[in-house]
This record gives sequence, C-alpha cells and structure tokens, in this order.
Amino acid sequence: MTPRSIFTAALSIPPEAPIACEGGGPAGPGGATPRLPRIEWAAWWDKTIHRWEGEGLPKLGWEDSLRYFELDIMRNLFADPGAEPIESESDYDRLRPKLFPKSAIDKAAREAKHLAKAHERGDFTVRFILNGFFWYPRRLLGIEGHLYAFYDYPALMHRINKDLLAFNLEAIHRVCKTIRPDLLSFMEDMSYNHGPMLSRACFEEFLRPYYLELAQALKAYGVPFFVDTDGLVDRLVPWLLDCGVEGLLPLERQSGVDVNALRAQYPGLLMLGGFDKMVMNKGEAAIRCEFERLLPLMKAGGFIPSVDHQTPPGVSLEDYRLYVRLLREYTEMM
Repeated sequence: MTPRSIFTAALSIPPEAPIACEGGGPAGPGGATPRLPRIEWAAWWDKTIHRWEGEGLPKLGWEDSLRYFELDIMRNLFADPGAEPIESESDYDRLRPKLFPKSAIDKAAREAKHLAKAHERGDFTVRFILNGFFWYPRRLLGIEGHLYAFYDYPALMHRINKDLLAFNLEAIHRVCKTIRPDLLSFMEDMSYNHGPMLSRACFEEFLRPYYLELAQALKAYGVPFFVDTDGLVDRLVPWLLDCGVEGLLPLERQSGVDVNALRAQYPGLLMLGGFDKMVMNKGEAAIRCEFERLLPLMKAGGFIPSVDHQTPPGVSLEDYRLYVRLLREYTEMM
C-alpha cells in the first residue's frame, strides 16, 4: 500500500468496531492496513528546530526533515483570504475589496495541478487548509473585539462568514476539480482548557448555517471534514457532528481530552493527534505508556496517532528520535 492509501484506510471505522480489536488493523478500502500512518500534522516550533540543529540535525526544509526522520509525507495546500484589522462595519466595507482575493484560489488550484500526478500515485497525502468561521472573524477583529462582536455587530459577523463561505466553496470546487484532498483541515481554535470560547447559542446562530453548506460541498467530493481546534473539545463535539463535521485534531491531552472516552461517546468520530507532547522528554517508559493508552483506539480504526500539538522545545533531538522509533513500533502492531 502507498502512504496515501494507508492514510485513507486508517480513517475508516469498520462497522460496529469495538474500541479494541484482535488481529488485523482498521479495515479500509483495500482491507486491513499493514500499518498506521506516521505523520506530523504541523511543523515543529522554530525554537525546537533551533535546538535540534544545535544537537546535530542538518538544516533541512520541512519535507526533507520528514524524510530525515522517515515519516510519511503530508503536503499542505492553503487557500488563505488574507486579513487586516477592523473595528467596525465601515472598516469592513472599506477593506472588503482587498479581502478574499481570487489570486489566492488561483494559487491553490495551480498547486493542486502540480501535486496531482504524485498524489494519484499515492506518494503523499494532501491536507487542504481553510480558515474557519470562528477563526477568520477573530483574525479581523482581534480576540476581544471578536467576542464582543457576537453581541455588538451581529450583522457584521454574518457578512464576514457569508463572504468567507463563498470564498471557501470556490476554493473547494477549484481544487477538487483536480485532486481529492485526503482531508479538509478547518482552522478554528475555538476552545481552551475549560471548553468552548463561545456559547452553543452563538455557535448555532453565527457558525452552524455556514458549516452545513461547507459540509455538503465536501461530502459531494468525498473529502473528510476535520476541524482543527485546540483545548478541551468535549462540549464542542456534538455541535460539530450535527453540522456534518467528521473529525477533530489535535486533541490535546494537557487540556483534558481523552480520545478513548470520545470514541466511546461518539463512535463515528474520526480523530488525528492525541499523543501527549508533555511525555516526549520523559524517557522510553513514559512514551510507551502513552502509546499503550492509545493502542486500543489505534486498533479500532478511525484514529491516527500524532503529537497533540507541535513538539515543544523541551524535547531534545534524541528524545524525538526515541519517539519516532516507538511510533514506528506501535504503528506496525496492527
């Protein structure tokens, strides 16, 4: 199997799959996978790279670094509308012609064509990244201004997300004419270590209508819909599933996320991440213990283990090599 087919199969949950299973791995389009994917879903922190280079890591680009560690290649494809600070609806009116540039969609479409042949061969997976309906208004309004805007500027919030929906749908249609990305990663970060940053009522009014349209488009193209949101996600999960979202990442353990409990409560939820980054510098026993915690879910399907956020600079190069060695061992236990 190719890295891409392994990734695709790993995101399949066999019908009525238990959390733990005996024998082969998760059932995918081609049957049981020979192993699970070995991926980094996000680049390492710059401070982490600087430390590793001081400890002997060659100066490499992102993709060459993945090859250096013998990890699977995941290509990131972006369509970014761009952003400038605003404080009012008149600011948005003034800046609106500069936002949502067609050139950004054109660039993503060209990159998709460039990747198409190698992607079709299965050489790598493609993660298509778009701005979310919580994330993007915050980019424009700032953290505090955004949270007030749900109440002070409700019409503006809807205008922004209607415009963003149109931009995102056009980007999806243009890219998916050429390739089918292996997942859509929707940047949101709308939770923290105690839960969501907005109420269910605000979510239903200001985000849900746009999620539903986006999910319908992605389903038509067969692209798994993942939301990238940090923090404690437990209360968010049913909101998102009800809108057609299929998966979540990165599932931060430090915030209290328990991926096994989420699967027990939401059997169809796809997940990527979940490995506690805070144990990566604590030695082999601690890293093995974390993989053992995740192993039942790894065997059940629909879950790809990866660091639950970017590897922190407290992790030495030797620590990371140990993590990768054990990642290889546990992803072969399928």
